[in-house]
Amino acid sequence: MNQMTDSPRTILKKNLWTDNPIFVQILGICSTLAVTNKLANTLIMTAAVIFVTGLSNITVSALKGLIPRKVRMIAQTIIIAFYVIIVDIVLRAYLPDISKALGPYVGLIITNCIIMGRAEAFAQANPPMLSLWDGLTSGAGYMGVLVIIAVVRELLGSGSLLGFQVFGPNFTNWTIMVMPPSAFFLLGALIWGAKTIMIKKEAA
Repeated sequence: MNQMTDSPRTILKKNLWTDNPIFVQILGICSTLAVTNKLANTLIMTAAVIFVTGLSNITVSALKGLIPRKVRMIAQTIIIAFYVIIVDIVLRAYLPDISKALGPYVGLIITNCIIMGRAEAFAQANPPMLSLWDGLTSGAGYMGVLVIIAVVRELLGSGSLLGFQVFGPNFTNWTIMVMPPSAFFLLGALIWGAKTIMIKKEAA
């Protein structure tokens, strides 16, 4: 579908809700399961994805006329890798603890289907600034879902949020919430809830 006629407002609505990359397109699931045990890790990871998606989109859009069709995917991967390397270097330099906690998942942003998908489906056919907006809002849609999951997991799994104790000493931590399966079930519940709301709105 040609998205060139989409306004910034329509793009925002699609990427945050009606075509959300996580609970509609079911993309980027690996990081959803892996980094949402702590809200701090989730915020850094999703901010990195927003940064990479936005700048990759605007770069791909600006250079699309110079990239031969046969090497388009390779060129897009190199562009994405460039921005991921910047993120990795900054995290190692200024947030070493979080960098260690995220481990290989920062590097795996390169293969994130959301970023590759927006570069190919949108940036390749749209002007740079609109592509930047699409990348930023796609990343924001991804962030929104992961933050919800991270808040629930950290609150119930540790009784804290961003390192601050929320529940009293009598609270019993839900051990399952610090384990990856909890993210899977929470994501399933979010997808079910979002789909139910969408279907009701369509039927109204």
